[in-house]
Parts: sequence; C-alpha cells; structure tokens
Amino acid sequence: MSTDDVQCRCCPQCSAEPTSEIQLDLSRRQFVAMGGVLVGGLTLMGLQGNLFAAEGDHTVPMPKPRKPLVVKPILMHDLPTPREATSWRNWGGIHSREAAQEEVGRIRSELNGLKAKADYPIAFLELVTATSVDQLNGNADIAACDVILFYGAGHSINGIQNFGKDVIVFQRWKSGPVYLQYEIVSPRFLRQHTDEAAVANIRNEDVVTDNVKELDWRFRALCGLKNTMGSKIVTIGGAGAWASPGLNVPENVKKIWGFEYHDVNYDDLSKLIDEAKADAAVMARAKKRAVSYLKLPGTKLETGMDFFVNSFVLDEIFRLLMKQVDTRLITVNSCMGAIIPRSKTTACYTLTTLNDDDYLAFCESDFCAIPGGVLLGNITGKPVFLCNPTFPHDNIITVAHCTAPRKMDGKKLNPVRIVTHYESDYGAAPWVKAPLGTVTTHIAAGFRSERWVGIKGKIVDVPFRPICRTQYDIQYNVPDRLLADRMPGFHWMTCYGDYRKEIGYALRRTGIQWDNLDEVPVKEA
Repeated sequence: MSTDDVQCRCCPQCSAEPTSEIQLDLSRRQFVAMGGVLVGGLTLMGLQGNLFAAEGDHTVPMPKPRKPLVVKPILMHDLPTPREATSWRNWGGIHSREAAQEEVGRIRSELNGLKAKADYPIAFLELVTATSVDQLNGNADIAACDVILFYGAGHSINGIQNFGKDVIVFQRWKSGPVYLQYEIVSPRFLRQHTDEAAVANIRNEDVVTDNVKELDWRFRALCGLKNTMGSKIVTIGGAGAWASPGLNVPENVKKIWGFEYHDVNYDDLSKLIDEAKADAAVMARAKKRAVSYLKLPGTKLETGMDFFVNSFVLDEIFRLLMKQVDTRLITVNSCMGAIIPRSKTTACYTLTTLNDDDYLAFCESDFCAIPGGVLLGNITGKPVFLCNPTFPHDNIITVAHCTAPRKMDGKKLNPVRIVTHYESDYGAAPWVKAPLGTVTTHIAAGFRSERWVGIKGKIVDVPFRPICRTQYDIQYNVPDRLLADRMPGFHWMTCYGDYRKEIGYALRRTGIQWDNLDEVPVKEA
C-alpha cells in the first residue's frame, strides 16, 4: 500500500515533514510581504524569562480578557420657543432642559442595567446632551469611542454618519417620552429625502425602538468584531487553507480582517520541545497538571499516560509562544503529520485545554474557516469547535473532529473520554459528551472569503463512530437540499447558543455576505 493510500483525506496538508513554505507555495519574502512575522531565534529559557519575570515561577500563562466595546451615548433634543398662532415644535416629549435631564437619568439607568447583565466587556463614556450635531465636533470621547449610541429625541441628527464610527440610533415609542426620530428617521435621515437607502454606514438594522435588549445583541456583535479585527495569531508551520490552491486565502484574510501572522516553523518548535523535555521543572509541571486534570469529574483516560503528559508539555510551549506575541490565538498547520514525531503526541488535546482556558486554538491552519472561529469566539466569549461537516440528510448533519473544547458553554466542563487521534491511532484526543438538546450556531465559510453560511442547530446524538473522535449529530430546520446547495468551503465553526444575528450584524462591516439559511423564504428554499 502506498503512502498516498493511507494519507488522511479530511486534512490535505498532512505530509510527514512539511514546511509552511512548501504547503503554501510562498517564499519567506512573500510571507512577510503579506503581513507575516517570522518568529525566529526562540529558546525555552527566553520565553520562560519573559513570563516568569512578570508572573513568578511555577505558573503557566493565561490569556488576556477581551477588550471592552467603548460606547459614547448622546441625547439629541430640541429647545423650541413657543410662538403665537403657528407651529413651533416637532413631535416628541423632550423640549426643555428639565425634560432632557430627566431623560438623561432614564438613559443612565437603562445602560447601567445593560452593563450589569452583559456577557461581554463594555464601557459607557459620559452621556452628553446636544441640540445640534455641530456641537459635537471635536469631542474627545467621540474620537476615542467605538460606537456612538445616539438618542434621537430631536431633529438635528444628520451628520452623525460623518464621525467615522459605528452608530446605533435609539428612539422611544412607549418606553418614555416619544422621540421625534420615531417619525422621521427613515425618510429624512436614512433615505435623505429619497426612496432609497442613502447613508452607507447606517442602515435600518442600526435603529432600535424602545427595547434595550435589542441594543444588547448589537453591542455583543460589535465587541466581537472589535476584538477580531487586526488580531495577531501564532501560526505553527505557517498560515494555510484547506484545499484551496491558487486563492491565496491568508492574503485575502489579511486584507479583510487585518490579521497579523506570527509564524513559528517546525524546526524552531522541535528545539523548543527538546528543551522542554530536558527541563525537569517543565516536565514536573506537565505531569502534575496531567494528574490533576484526570481528577476532574467526568474525565476518563483511555490512551497512554505519556501521550497525555506530552500534551501538557506542548500546552505550556504554546502558551509561552502566545504570551511572546501578546495574543490568545494560535493554529497548527500539518497537525496530523509534522507535529506528531516531534511532540510524541498529537496536538488534539493541547488545543482542548487551551480552548477551555479562553484561548482560541485551532488545528489545520485553515484560514478559510479561522476568521469565523475568531469572530464567533469573540462575540460569545465561549470556546468554538472547528469541525468537519458531512452531507446533510433527513434534517441531520454530523460534525466531527479529533479536537474539541469541553467547556463549550464557557462555564462547565462536559464529560470526556481521552482516546487516541482517530486517523493515526496515536496521541491524545477528546471524545466530548455534549448535552442532548443543546442549541448550536454553525458557520460555513467559503474558500474565497466572500460568503459565509449560517444555520441554527440542535445536538440530538453524540455517537462514537469510526471517524474523528468528538462527534455531534446536528438537527436543523431547513430543507436538506437548501443546505447542500448553499454550503460553501469545508470546515465549520460551531458554538453553543444562537448567535446568527450577531454574526450577520458584524459581517456587514466586512463586506462578507451573510447567508442565514433559517431566514430563506419558504418558496426559495
């Protein structure tokens, strides 16, 4: 039997001794030209020194939290002067400074309540009032914020589209004094006295009426987008893509998302692993962590202990590399071939422990799919499962991979059997038992970085078939043919919960088309 006969088919880049340059057909000069940073000259002692000087010995790094979304609230109102026998005021209930101050108190109370319940980091700058957009020119908070939350009680709203910020317009109907913009935000502002949308960066979906919860998911989306744009990511073995020759996916991703690739080649990783294996303190920490981990409820080891300990050696190295680059993102290229002989285990369980500690760690270096995982993780604050989908049938699709987070809800560790990686029958990989009935969000990203498909699902079975180890049978509510016809790319990104609205709201700002299949009209489906 030839080597080609047994080569894994779900990961096309798994040769035994690949280099990132061969895989991507990129020279190092080209890699740097597209925004890559070659992380060379690494030593374990140097990485440890950078960490322990700041945090003390006998510890492993933890990721920084997500950056907060910074919001500037502005109340725009009128101050009309009564005049005899003529119209002197617009619609609305805020026409005096006293009424405006009362509204300021109402707004502050609502925003304080929203912040207290938010599952994402958010900071509200000082709420200000104005009677004209011109009064806001030169405002330092507007320059510093990510989003303007504009309360449109008055007429002077045109111009907020020119501050170069995301804008959400809030208006009242029943939740307080009615706002003027409840009447005119569409014809006068969004359509600018025409019949078509005329403000490119503010659309109907940026207008919220009464419901503060409608602000919440929009803020969650924009927080996720903020934390995704311009991300640094450690690329073990280079930035690649799944079976998409000629498209230069990493370069497309760089242009859309501003990702900064920090490549650690396998020669340097080999040296770090060798140094770690020769470091008594590192090995002692790895063994201690492995033993402690196996005492966690719902944890069962069904592979060699050496494989499992080596997963924690690799875990510490990966954490040190991310600390060096100042990121919580990492991906491993050729993880089925190149890393196994070097680490004497698979990277599968290492990625599990990293994801459960709030890193975003992905196998296969597939930058067709990775932006979706980064965005989804930054929106939800939960781990994300990069998985292989199958063919949809009978309203069921199986998604599977040999690495998966246990803490998919961001809080509780699901039960796990620690087994070998399926295709190699080597190393340590998780079979994670998810609760049946769990609602899930799925992203299928296209190879060209132009269109993402989204679907809501529900876990209806967690089998143990002879395929990648963690397996979920997902039930969905759209026609099988619709999903099959519109499914792009290959790898899916999966998380717990329903975040389709947030993904679409964030994607609008990137130019990527969001195809939410659950919203396709019945006749089209």
